[in-house]
Amino acid sequence: MIILPQPRMRPPAPGDRVMVGLSGGVDSAVAAHRLIAQGYQVEALFMKNWEEDDEPGYCAAAQDLRDATAVAQRLGIGLRTVNFATEYWDQVFEYFLEEYRALRTPNPDVLCNREIKFRAFLDHALGLGADWIATGHYARVTREPDGCRLRLCADPNKDQTYFLYLLDQAQLSHALFPLADLTKPEVRTIARGLGLPNAEKRDSTGICFIGERRFRDFIARYLPREPGPIETPERQRLGEHQGLAYYTIGQRQGLGVGGVIGATDAPWFVAAKDPSRNTLILVQGGDHPLLSSRCLAADRLHWIGAVPPGPLPWRCQARLRHRQPLQACEITAVSAETCEVRFAEPQRAVAPGQSVVFYAADACLGGATVDRAWNHQV
Repeated sequence: MIILPQPRMRPPAPGDRVMVGLSGGVDSAVAAHRLIAQGYQVEALFMKNWEEDDEPGYCAAAQDLRDATAVAQRLGIGLRTVNFATEYWDQVFEYFLEEYRALRTPNPDVLCNREIKFRAFLDHALGLGADWIATGHYARVTREPDGCRLRLCADPNKDQTYFLYLLDQAQLSHALFPLADLTKPEVRTIARGLGLPNAEKRDSTGICFIGERRFRDFIARYLPREPGPIETPERQRLGEHQGLAYYTIGQRQGLGVGGVIGATDAPWFVAAKDPSRNTLILVQGGDHPLLSSRCLAADRLHWIGAVPPGPLPWRCQARLRHRQPLQACEITAVSAETCEVRFAEPQRAVAPGQSVVFYAADACLGGATVDRAWNHQV
């Protein structure tokens, strides 16, 4: 079992040893360069976290390692490799599958950051004598008398605090985010100026460390297909789905519905799942009332620092997905692990299993996992 050290209280200083998580992408490459320029002793670590690369012609990790090696050579730093595939499977992927079996839509990047990038990697780096770890995340951490604060970065389009809300004080206190004051175009400009071989490499997408796959085919390797009816809320049959686990609330693409007699040409969206009848429920139009919620209940509540003070309802802001503009809300009930949230404006397609992340000004306070959502007029 990994046991993290106590939070580090002193600030980073030139000459300290920093282990950079070098992914093969441009962001971590420029992060390493900036640390070198600031006088740190920089080493790099490439993490392999997925062993199931058995699809013909698919070997993203091998290409990423080649890119990371080329970057390390260009920057003149050492590169180590480590395999965290067991930790990833046990701590992230099993949860991922469990949530899909429960017909929820998990956010594996959130757990991947907590368990792999800022737990397994951090523990490994400190064991090698590093003082700090650094990543190419777009986020900012400030060290204050009462603890660390996770804050928004300079680029609102790239800010990744949404994916980092599960980090705790020990993890944040050892973390450096060298890209906090840069925008993505500025990062690419720096990479071009340095002649980095991955300066134009496109951003990675898909499941954390697994990459871009045909999602339905990929998940079917682990969860059996259980076809059933697709219906409207009025129980008009529209077709057949491949398994409720393969769909998420608000989904528009890949539904296989069209040409319904008597229906308008408006697009169809997933509005609900009825596990008792193994039925997928669709509605037409992105503004359909069944896609709108003003309230939600969430569990697995986590605060980065102290629990926000003040009597309920407690006003703050929140986002329900990466890049969503911050939404005004009130936390109307809270316990050790659960909360209820009411938004000032209706929220579209709130999916159980996704994260609701809380903010006050530019500080990320923490968040929780959505359990259910409903509409209630304020």
